[in-house]
Amino acid sequence: MDTDKKSYYKNNRLKQMRAFCEVVRTGSVTLAAQRLFLSQPSVTLQIQAMEREMGVTVFERRGPVLKLTPDGEALHSLAKPLVLGIDSLQENFAAQHGKLDSGVLNIGAGESTILYILPEAVSRFVNAHPRIQLKIDNVTGRDGLKMLRADEIDFAVGSMLDVPDDITYQPVATFDPALIVPLNHPLADHPSVTLEEISQYGLILPPRHLSTWRMVKYVFQQHNLTFTVTLEAGGWEVIKKYVELGMGISIVTDICLTGTEKLVSIPLNQYFPQRGYGLVLRKGRFLSPQARRFVEILQEVYGLEATPTQLSVRD
Repeated sequence: MDTDKKSYYKNNRLKQMRAFCEVVRTGSVTLAAQRLFLSQPSVTLQIQAMEREMGVTVFERRGPVLKLTPDGEALHSLAKPLVLGIDSLQENFAAQHGKLDSGVLNIGAGESTILYILPEAVSRFVNAHPRIQLKIDNVTGRDGLKMLRADEIDFAVGSMLDVPDDITYQPVATFDPALIVPLNHPLADHPSVTLEEISQYGLILPPRHLSTWRMVKYVFQQHNLTFTVTLEAGGWEVIKKYVELGMGISIVTDICLTGTEKLVSIPLNQYFPQRGYGLVLRKGRFLSPQARRFVEILQEVYGLEATPTQLSVRD
């Protein structure tokens, strides 16, 4: 095979692998075509050509659902890092030469994390790298994990109680639990409170699918107590406002307390553990130079030293 034919063959193979990986990522030939700015038939033909040349079938085609065959899974595990490496070659080269001045960084985080954990790191990152496009998606829990697994975000930052097998969680900062009550509440002049006292009043908590609700439920159950939720509200700022208005009391993480609120904060360390916030990463995810730099800055903000082990998500 002459040089021109080899070059054409390798270039064509890269297009096929890119189309294949995009279909796996999106779960749809149509969506993959849109993201690659190709027609749907072109993507289909590229994958069919790849299957023919490799002598494999990569998808089980059952109506609209595409499922990887064992050969497809094996090929995807090999192809994905190659495609990511080629697509980020220029950025990686620039980063190694101290020129981190382009590219895109997508981060997923819940509202409380965006408001209280990220601002200083975001400010430092934007000031140091103004040409990098930074996007923060306001997502929590299952939605954040879904985006992470679909490679729609580079990583997430948040709090996790249960870590799935395909996810790596690296704590960055911890904060104390606290009860917040209105200024005129019967518990407002108590330096400390018991769970029995708390159980007499209605709680305002985040939605029940989030970790705060589960933690409160677990702690009360451990003490053979029940609690009443009078209101579910998303976001610490909303919860604080409703507590100020006398609509209930709440259990929060003290990072959200500035000291200017019109409410009273009472420590709950004797009952609840500290709340950790950290990096949520998909195992096997290739971290771009932009993502690695943001992680380093976030760890600097909270007094942690970034090590190669911490920044690796390939284990």
